[in-house]
Amino acid sequence: MIKLNQIKRWGDNMEIKVIASTKPGNITSKEEFNEFSGHCAGVCYMADNFETLMNEDKEKTNRRIIMTKSGGHHSVFDHNYITLELEDIPKLLAMLINNEKMYTTSEKSARYTRMKPTEKEEALYNKWQAIFEEKILAKYPEMNPKKVTKLAQENSRYLISVLTKTTMIYTVSYRQLNYIYGWVTKLMNSTSENRIVKALIPSLKEFKEKLETTGYIEEGLYEDNKSRGFSLIYDSLNKQEYFGDVYCTTYKGSFAEFAQAQRHRTISYEIAPLKDDEFFVPPIIEEDEKLKADWICDIKSVADLLPQGMMVLINERGTYENFILKLKERICTNAQLEICNQSRATLLKYQAALEKENHPLKMDIARYTKGARCTFGDFKCTSDCGFNEGKTLKRLI
Repeated sequence: MIKLNQIKRWGDNMEIKVIASTKPGNITSKEEFNEFSGHCAGVCYMADNFETLMNEDKEKTNRRIIMTKSGGHHSVFDHNYITLELEDIPKLLAMLINNEKMYTTSEKSARYTRMKPTEKEEALYNKWQAIFEEKILAKYPEMNPKKVTKLAQENSRYLISVLTKTTMIYTVSYRQLNYIYGWVTKLMNSTSENRIVKALIPSLKEFKEKLETTGYIEEGLYEDNKSRGFSLIYDSLNKQEYFGDVYCTTYKGSFAEFAQAQRHRTISYEIAPLKDDEFFVPPIIEEDEKLKADWICDIKSVADLLPQGMMVLINERGTYENFILKLKERICTNAQLEICNQSRATLLKYQAALEKENHPLKMDIARYTKGARCTFGDFKCTSDCGFNEGKTLKRLI
C-alpha cells in the first residue's frame, strides 16, 4: 500500500520565474513580440522546458509563428502588451475600444476636469455650472465648496459632445491591438445609417492611420476569421429580459452613464440610439419647471453634436455575482448620481423577479436593498462621506 507521504505531488518543487515584464520607456518591436509568441506557441508540445524553446533555431520559431498566425491560433500573441498614450481621441471612440474588455485605461475625466469643447458648448457649460453651484449650495449649504464645484462640473458636462477630445493611457495586448485595427477597418466600410456609427467615421479613419504608425500592425494577425467586430453599437436591442443566476436587462441611460457602466468589464454592454431624442435631466433641477425647460432647450440646441446627456438604449448582461460587485462600486455617494440610481432601479427589479420565482438568491439579494453600499454588511467603507441623504439614497446631486 502506498503511503500519502510517498506520493510526489505536483507542487512540491514549484518554481516561478519572471520571463517578461513591462519597463516604462522601453519600446519592444513587433518582431520581438512575434518571436516571444512563437516560443509560447511551442509550450503545448515542448519535450523539455521553456528555456530550450528560447534557445531553439530561429527558423523553427519563425515557422511556428507563420503556422500559428495562419491557423488563427492568435492567443499566444496576447502575452505581449503595449501601452499607448492617446491624445485628442474623441470620447465616443474611447468608449468604442473600451467595450472590448481586454484593456487597461486611465482617462482624463470630464467629472473632475474641464474639457475643451466648441465655443457654443463652452458657453452652455459655463452657464449651467454657475446654476448648478447655486442650486447645490441652496440645497446643501454645509457642503465643501470644492465638492460643490466638482458636482457642478459633473452635471454641466452633460451638455458637452460625446465627440469631445480627451486623453487616455491605453494598455492592450499585441493581438488585441491588431484586432481593433481590423475592426476599425471593417466599421469604416460600414454603410450603416446608425447616427452613432456615422458620428464615429471621421475619427475612425484618423485612428486607423495613427495605428499604422505604431509599428505593431501585423498582416495575418488583424484578420479575424470569426467574423467579429466591435461589440458596442447596434441599430436596435431586442433581447429578452431575465433575472436569475444570470441576468439580462435593457434600460435608457445617458452616454455619460454608459461610460461609467462599461468600466465593469465582467458585464457585457451594448447600446443603440433611440428613435426620438431624449435627454437626461439632473434631479437637482427636475422639480423646477422653468429650469428644466431651459435645460431641455439648451441641450436640444447641441443635439446634433451628440451631447453626453443624450439618452441611448443600454443592454446589460452578466452573472448575479458580478452584478453585486457592480453595486459595491456604484451605489455610493461618490458615484455619479445617474448610475447610482439606475443600479438601484435594476437591483429592485432583480429582487422582485427573484421573489416572484421563489429563487434561492432572493434572501441574498435582500441584503443589498437597505441603502448605499456602506449598509451592505459585506462592504467595508474606508472613507465615510458623512452624507446621510447619500447613504439613504435620497440625494439630488
